[in-house]
Amino acid sequence: MFKLWWAYEDDASQREEESEGDQGMSKLTAGKKRFVKRSLGEANPTVWVGKDGVSEEVLKEVLKQLGKNRMVKVKVLAAGLKGDDAKAIALRVAEGTGSALVEVRGHTFMLYKKREQ
Repeated sequence: MFKLWWAYEDDASQREEESEGDQGMSKLTAGKKRFVKRSLGEANPTVWVGKDGVSEEVLKEVLKQLGKNRMVKVKVLAAGLKGDDAKAIALRVAEGTGSALVEVRGHTFMLYKKREQ
């Protein structure tokens, strides 16, 4: 069985629409992701999201640490989930800080932000 030319156009437009959701976050190469995972893999989280969720204070602290170290490890406490999953919270923090989400493991996630020159 073969596809007609308009079927290919629909597939391409669907892929473009799916990729538009990630435009707010900067793209990371596989090497940069590996570097961040190795750097923060054994480290303890430096920011915790508590029962207040993703507040302005949390975003300010993440931005402060990203400006200093370029990468940060964040832990979401069980009280901070409030029906969301950790990935949704991680995406919200990444979008709010303009950083890239490297990895989500359980309730912990890593963020990376390139230094602005």
